[in-house]
Amino acid sequence: MTQTPPHPPTRRVLTWLALTLLACTFGFDPNAPPPQPVTPGTGATSETGRVVRVIDGDTIDVELNGQAFRVRYVGINTPERDETCYRPAVDANRLLVEGKTARLVRDVSDTDRFGRLLRYVYVGDLFVNRALVEQGYAEAVLYEPDRAYYDLFRRLEQEARAAGRGCHPTGIFDDGSDTR
Repeated sequence: MTQTPPHPPTRRVLTWLALTLLACTFGFDPNAPPPQPVTPGTGATSETGRVVRVIDGDTIDVELNGQAFRVRYVGINTPERDETCYRPAVDANRLLVEGKTARLVRDVSDTDRFGRLLRYVYVGDLFVNRALVEQGYAEAVLYEPDRAYYDLFRRLEQEARAAGRGCHPTGIFDDGSDTR
């Protein structure tokens, strides 16, 4: 008797598997409702593009209208290349955004002093900046005047620290400062 090969997985099954992997790896709850939006500064704008490269834990390259732009996540900071927990933070960011379509939302500032776009990043219903803080791979940092999510990020960072998630057990975020 000949057995027929199984049907190839559908997009829905693959999405479910990816979300399950995320939940197992980082403690994300794929069934939780998305965070309620907070309207960033008065000049809030958004654009959508494909993430073409993950630079580090809080920086990506996104293709917008055929051109690549470097994007720095607003309101958070992750360990630098020479610091403890750098690789886990990069891997967490990569898992969330690499090769995916991202919606980029501006707060008040458009770019930083290095010419990078400053944005809140969403992949589907996942608020990436929030997820990185919530899971302990990023700390909340106030970069004035961009403060739409600062209070939320501080609360989530305190919860992640108390739970010992992500990079917190290493002490990397214990510099006593949350402004840059």
